[in-house]
Amino acid sequence: MIEATLYENTIPAFARELVDRLHTHLHASLTYHAVYGCLDRSVHTCVLQENGTPVAALVFRIEGGQACVLSEQCRFAPAVIDRFAQAVFARFPNVRAVCFTAIQQPAQGPSLPFVAARRTQDIVAALPGTVDAYLARLGKSTRTYVKRYANKLKRCFPGAAWQTYGGADVEEAQVRAIIEFNRARMAGKYKASYIDEAETQRIMRLVRQCGLVTVMTIDGKVCAGTINYRIGDAAFLQVIAHDPAYDDYGLGTLCCYFTICACIERGCNAYHFLWGRYEYKYRLLGEQRDLSDLRVYRSRLQQLLDIRHVLGQHYADKMYEMKDWMEQHARRADTSSPLEQALFRGLNALKDAKRTVDRLRMQRAGAGAVLPHGPAANGS
Repeated sequence: MIEATLYENTIPAFARELVDRLHTHLHASLTYHAVYGCLDRSVHTCVLQENGTPVAALVFRIEGGQACVLSEQCRFAPAVIDRFAQAVFARFPNVRAVCFTAIQQPAQGPSLPFVAARRTQDIVAALPGTVDAYLARLGKSTRTYVKRYANKLKRCFPGAAWQTYGGADVEEAQVRAIIEFNRARMAGKYKASYIDEAETQRIMRLVRQCGLVTVMTIDGKVCAGTINYRIGDAAFLQVIAHDPAYDDYGLGTLCCYFTICACIERGCNAYHFLWGRYEYKYRLLGEQRDLSDLRVYRSRLQQLLDIRHVLGQHYADKMYEMKDWMEQHARRADTSSPLEQALFRGLNALKDAKRTVDRLRMQRAGAGAVLPHGPAANGS
């Protein structure tokens, strides 16, 4: 039997350790949420135990008749979701629904009325105990790619070097150089980077607390890098970027490979590329985990009264499924049938049209425009 204990308007000290231990993910970490200003006095905590053993520690806030859980990209058993929702409904009579954002949806849903929709993905590589074992697991073409470009880089630039730094050892200038490369890459795609000065400061705060930053240099000058965070035994990619002057040297994939090797040497057992279906993530052994928004209702009546949202979620889920199917076929260049050929061409045409629209928007707004919010800048 699962027991739930609620703590209103506080996060008990013991629960802070539980959150990171039980839900080992950057977007569940209280360190992350504190940096982004989410842990004010309006948050509540629910600790759930099964036979005296903690199984979940959820931090949430009440907004507009909904209990919104802060922990994202985690997996919760259906029984845990049910017991948590029951505890919230009993303590807060005005709450109509409990909302989880971007979680790994269990195969079997909760017993209470609910609606779920896939919305994004976390691409995760399970890491072995040694770098040699990781290299051996890579596909033959990927191993060849890494060795060829690493040799080419050293042959053309004997002064090339790479190093991974942690926490206080990271220089702010290194982080800013990587961010500037990201901005240049986004501008090349006629997009504005979401990393403005305020976001840069938040990244630096996280780097100081849990950062792992890999820096590639040529003759002492930063030419590429990754910004990552470590939570428990897992590492999370935030930004990867390189100087466009070295586009012919595979620096993006190389830098990510060296970062993963550094994480293995530091005892990490998982590397989270987070969202974005980029081919290099799959080549480096990333496996896709679909993430869903889940809303659990107090009653069937409350679910019926929210029918507009329910229908919208069903539509969003089907659209995600279709886009995911198309992306998978595009990655494999699977053109084994006329229909697949047409879909492949259609997807590329849509991407080209979007780039054109983005370019026109950038030209109107000015090349220096910066978007205040957006997804993690971890594409390459």
